[in-house]
Amino acid sequence: MDAYAAYPSLVLDRPAPGVLRLTLRAPGKLNAVGGAMHGELAAVWKTIAADDETRVVIVRGADGAFSAGGDLDLVLEIATDVETRLRVFHEARDLVYNVIDCPKPIVSAITGPAVGAGLAVGLLADISIATPAARIVDGHTKLGVAAGDHAAIVWPLLCGLAKAKYHLLLCEPVDGVEAERIGLVSLCVDEDELEARALEIATRLAAGSQHAIRHTKLALNNWLRAAGPAFDASLALEFLDMTGPDVHEGVAAVREKRPPRFR
Repeated sequence: MDAYAAYPSLVLDRPAPGVLRLTLRAPGKLNAVGGAMHGELAAVWKTIAADDETRVVIVRGADGAFSAGGDLDLVLEIATDVETRLRVFHEARDLVYNVIDCPKPIVSAITGPAVGAGLAVGLLADISIATPAARIVDGHTKLGVAAGDHAAIVWPLLCGLAKAKYHLLLCEPVDGVEAERIGLVSLCVDEDELEARALEIATRLAAGSQHAIRHTKLALNNWLRAAGPAFDASLALEFLDMTGPDVHEGVAAVREKRPPRFR
């Protein structure tokens, strides 16, 4: 595990031979992704790709939540500081493309809130498993910025453009049952089955032909690569919106637990 010392904000362990488990943990914040975790979550996939001991990755959140999205302090820093804005822009792009390009199959185990950068990994995973208690929501337009960190590249492919527009424009949440019904996730299982099912699928993948599995992922992810220009445009528009007034009202509304009052 020495190769992962550069990622102190990520919790990593090996629950089975060939399986690396990555846990998002931010106590008291529903595993919201702060500045350090955002950079590490973007970069860790290249280390995983070079790790000969890892055949499969499981991604989950700690303490009954997947991830509440970007930490609001980080959002305001992006909005007010150009250096932070540039850094996080490139990290957000790297996060998506590094997950897509990682040759190892990724299994996500989603329950509770699943938003933002954490959700990007959850939905870009090769096999995504949710529980009925999962609350999947993109959240960007409610915050006053374009849906840019992953949605344009993957939602239309998973659930179709009509459903994608409905959920992304309105920030309409999806539970695990509905997410499976519309094709947004691979499976929906009961809460008490989530960890075991994710591990069972991961161990099956780890026992399979690695060349065949990785080459199948490589071929299938060309659908996502073909959507790259749409993603790049959405990310640029999100960070353009970060320079405007609406994001400040969006953050204030979330903190004050009220509807936003956009001009």
